[in-house]
Amino acid sequence: MEELIRRENILLDMEVNDWKEAIKAAGSLLVETGNITKVYIDEMINSVLEMGPYIVLTKGFAMAHAAPSPEVINTATSIITLKKPVSFGSPNDPVSIVMCLSCVDKEGHMAYLQRVARVLMQKGIIEKMKNCKTIDEMYLLLNDRKEEEI
Repeated sequence: MEELIRRENILLDMEVNDWKEAIKAAGSLLVETGNITKVYIDEMINSVLEMGPYIVLTKGFAMAHAAPSPEVINTATSIITLKKPVSFGSPNDPVSIVMCLSCVDKEGHMAYLQRVARVLMQKGIIEKMKNCKTIDEMYLLLNDRKEEEI
């Protein structure tokens, strides 16, 4: 199965001051790897400003995304963990994990959301993500792989 997330799209223990910086940090990974333009980061932030903190899907976890747009070059995900959790104004605050999702079309958007939902349904997954000490640990956890398979 195709990777849910690539190693170069993972950063741990990021220091940010607020939810906007958290989205920028997660989005920047996708800019650096050529998956989105910087404008898509603004679109993700504007989505939260317009619709509220709907991206905070569960306790401590936010999935930053916006509608498919010309600013998306490739469907991809990134994830960051935060040294200090931030508030989005959600009942599921504070958030310590921010995943960023970019999709080129609605079909890909729904398929990726379903894959992420399957990961999030695993018992204790948020705590396991928070406890990852290395990028490899996070990579193996999210791609549901064992080290010997790589």
